[in-house]
Amino acid sequence: MKHLRADRLPALQGPAAWNLILGPAPERVPLTGARTADVVIVGAGFAGLSAARRLQQIDPRAAVTVLEAGRIAESSAGRNSGFMIDLPHDLASEDYAGAGDDRAMIGLNRQAIAFAFGTVTDYQIDAHFFDRAGKVNGAASATAHAHNQSYAAHLASLGEQCEMLDAQAMVQLTGSRHYLGGLYTSGTVMLQPAGYIRGLAAGLARGGVQIHEQSPVTALTRTGDSWTVTTPQGQVSAGRVILTVNGHLESFGFEKGRLMQIFLYAVMTPELDAEALARLGGQSRWGITPSDPMGTTVRRIDSGQGGNRIVTGTCATLAPDRRIGPGHVQRAARVMQQKFDARFPQLRGMKMEHAWAGHLCLTLNGVAVMRKLDDGLYSGCVQNGLGTARGTLTGIGAAELACGVESDITRHFTAEAPPRRLPPQPFQQIGGNAVLRYKEWRARHE
Repeated sequence: MKHLRADRLPALQGPAAWNLILGPAPERVPLTGARTADVVIVGAGFAGLSAARRLQQIDPRAAVTVLEAGRIAESSAGRNSGFMIDLPHDLASEDYAGAGDDRAMIGLNRQAIAFAFGTVTDYQIDAHFFDRAGKVNGAASATAHAHNQSYAAHLASLGEQCEMLDAQAMVQLTGSRHYLGGLYTSGTVMLQPAGYIRGLAAGLARGGVQIHEQSPVTALTRTGDSWTVTTPQGQVSAGRVILTVNGHLESFGFEKGRLMQIFLYAVMTPELDAEALARLGGQSRWGITPSDPMGTTVRRIDSGQGGNRIVTGTCATLAPDRRIGPGHVQRAARVMQQKFDARFPQLRGMKMEHAWAGHLCLTLNGVAVMRKLDDGLYSGCVQNGLGTARGTLTGIGAAELACGVESDITRHFTAEAPPRRLPPQPFQQIGGNAVLRYKEWRARHE
């Protein structure tokens, strides 16, 4: 017998605003009593629901149960920035250029986008939630512009197209005079992430996948050839279990001391009225990632994605115990208000309607943990801050591993090195947050 007990359950500060602005969603009952399944998936985000869809594609007769600790689209899917990026996007670099085989990763990212587009088509998800608008790396300083030039040269070496935008083009796009220029790439999909995940869950449920909300997994027990997955109100037994819990993989005892648990923050305006929209100007939908990865992400959405609003995201906290408090969100919200006011002086002082934190997980060497963990136990975790595309890929790959299917995805991720060990505590937390504060200060204009 093998027994794994979760030492911590997910806990996030602030509302999942992307989900909130869509209005109430149908509730799915918690797991109760004793059940059986062929495969149990723990976690119903991009990775978990992608795994469920891939399982249905491989074996439509398989009995699949998905367990979500909270509500669908209330965790990372309702808290991320919604960029599904095809090109290299290494958050640990100066200009996003990756250190590995970028051509291979671009190909895999585009597989993820194609998989998501197929999902939108097959499940009739609102097309506004999957917008092939591309994105812009915004530059507000000469240093950032140099980062864009360096990244553009890297893309050219890969045979990828991009377009440099001048300051006036940035004004026409965003209504903001904050940016000196930008670098536009066309392959990024701008998701309404909660809307996409809601639609994916609904489509899976119509196809027979059992999805239970408010069902945090507290223990995994293996007896013989079967795993028993325990929640507060029930149990489900299956021959195969897939963990798609990103950084909470560590909660089950895997990769301890090797995962960087990071919290990022964002704020969202209230619905902009006609007067505010007139003062703002610019186009109704766009997305900007900062040329320096430690800068500020900004998105504008319209009524098709949940209202005419602006989302601003910046600040980071390293929290090895996977916990932050309300004060962290309040501090970040003050910083983001300043960032918003600097970019949109015509809307200066507008009080944000929502402020929240999201949890992501990185490794020092940028690898995921998509592999077989034990007999019948698989992982599609550790997305390195790229949860929409990387989560989709690791979910697909974990499902394929569980079914004995080999693909470009499984070959890529199973060939990756293990995560490198982090410095011991308290040096990890103190040193890591000091580095984050320095990088934020250095990228303060971005």
